[in-house]
Amino acid sequence: MPRPSQLLHPPRPPAPTRDAATVLLLRDTPDGLEVLMTRRSSKASFVPGAYVFPGGAIDAADGCCHALTQRRATQSAQALTEAIAGIRESFEELGVLLARHLDGSWATQAEIDAMDRQGDFGAQCTAHGLTLAASDIHVLARWITDRDSPKRFDVPFLVARMPEGQEPVADEAEQFEPVWVRPGDALARHQAGGFFMIYPTIITLERLQNLATVDAVLQACAVSEEPLWTSCPRTGLLAGREQRHMEHESAYGELALVCPDGQIAHPLDWQSEQAVPLLKNVLRLTAPNPGAMTGPGTNSYLVGDPDTGFIAIDPGPADTAHLEKLWRAAGGDIRMIVCTHSHPDHSPGARPLQAMCHTVPPILGLPSRETARANSVFMPDRALQNGEVLVLDSNTFAAGAPLPQGTTLQDANTHTLQVMHTPGHAANHLCLLLLEDGLLFSGDHILNGSTTVIDPPDGDMGDYLDSLDLLQAACTEHQLKYILPAHGYVLGGPNDEARTAIARLKAHRLQREAKVMAAMQAHPDGTLDDWLALVYADVPQRMWPVARRSLMAHVAHITSLMP
Repeated sequence: MPRPSQLLHPPRPPAPTRDAATVLLLRDTPDGLEVLMTRRSSKASFVPGAYVFPGGAIDAADGCCHALTQRRATQSAQALTEAIAGIRESFEELGVLLARHLDGSWATQAEIDAMDRQGDFGAQCTAHGLTLAASDIHVLARWITDRDSPKRFDVPFLVARMPEGQEPVADEAEQFEPVWVRPGDALARHQAGGFFMIYPTIITLERLQNLATVDAVLQACAVSEEPLWTSCPRTGLLAGREQRHMEHESAYGELALVCPDGQIAHPLDWQSEQAVPLLKNVLRLTAPNPGAMTGPGTNSYLVGDPDTGFIAIDPGPADTAHLEKLWRAAGGDIRMIVCTHSHPDHSPGARPLQAMCHTVPPILGLPSRETARANSVFMPDRALQNGEVLVLDSNTFAAGAPLPQGTTLQDANTHTLQVMHTPGHAANHLCLLLLEDGLLFSGDHILNGSTTVIDPPDGDMGDYLDSLDLLQAACTEHQLKYILPAHGYVLGGPNDEARTAIARLKAHRLQREAKVMAAMQAHPDGTLDDWLALVYADVPQRMWPVARRSLMAHVAHITSLMP
């Protein structure tokens, strides 16, 4: 994990969460699936005036009603309590009661009208001979309120079919104006400004609109007792406006690194004018070379601080304006320049950046192999060794210096980069581990938003997969939590997100390789172009010339494994 001394924002522990439950009551209509929503009181302490699904905090009494329920054998005690809370809240707020008689019939409207919504819920159900229909309720999702909110909830979003013969009637205290609405219509009305909803409601409706019927929703949720997704969103700034991101979205890991406690302070706009602080000792400046192969541009990184000087990682193309900004961001004090590999969007800026520095820093990396393309020829001042460490502290002026006497990796003014040779994308590719802060600078080996191209003969798929295994092991050994790629936002998180990202990337490559093998077996006399159309049918054809290069790498790898 990053050292507290290097965090940009002081620790601010998020408010504790309170357990709650929400129920999406669904019905089928000739025009499609509809969900029951209601408007919260304008005086409510949490999201006043928003259109929501009925629900609220779990009460202690909800856990005492298990004997009154019909349940599935697979429902846990906690899930049962959540279902009971959802049933009770639907009754109290909208007068909808998910409860049955012994013969299986639903509670009638007359019975509901005779009950006191604020009275003892369990006692009244018992008096009317009703059993709570927890077995009819499934978990759709789980939302945890954003870390920046002073009032937070941990809420399963439950789904159930609306009971027959019942009509929702708002309590006119917490909830108003119950309305049946198709998910798409609710989203359109929100977009038009007349139907205010909060982020979890919006995302839930966006996913719900892809399911056409109540049965389709219930069947999707009945696969297991686990939610289809769980999220505690993080918020960044885009064009100066707040924008939330879920765990699967590309900016989530960067927000976790920069604003771990949910501070809404980090700009996510891609720009090449100024360096973006990620930690006190890590800056990113994105080169102005966006494109299909480079995404928003090549990320150049500066590691260090004004007391230690800086190591520049991947200075990028020989763009004078970009290099001047990189030099100025380091206060002119660049002690070393490291290139992760020799490709033309990574290494050509090294020599001109070196020339800008008053004290000449060495250019470090691995020399390009004879297999490299003509535009990827690179020769460092010194070749790095696998496992070598590069140390910056207030007394460090040379590359490869040992840790100073008495210095530990947790010292605030020391920054130690360990070198890992990771061939695959290029034969001379390397990654760097910032040991004190658990960061992996992945170059082009791991990207955010795309998969790297493996271009034979300098690129090798077998080497690439093996290097992924090495990086996976390094994450465990060195507690690496965040991946800083040469293209795209930071990946990772405080738990195992970095390892998961690497595992997912390898699984994707192996799935693609399985498609290649299937195409080769189905068409043993086919050409690369014949196989390309089969293997990359899910990729836009404009990208096929690039995909063809990775296809060649897969074919070579498969061939190498044959007896």
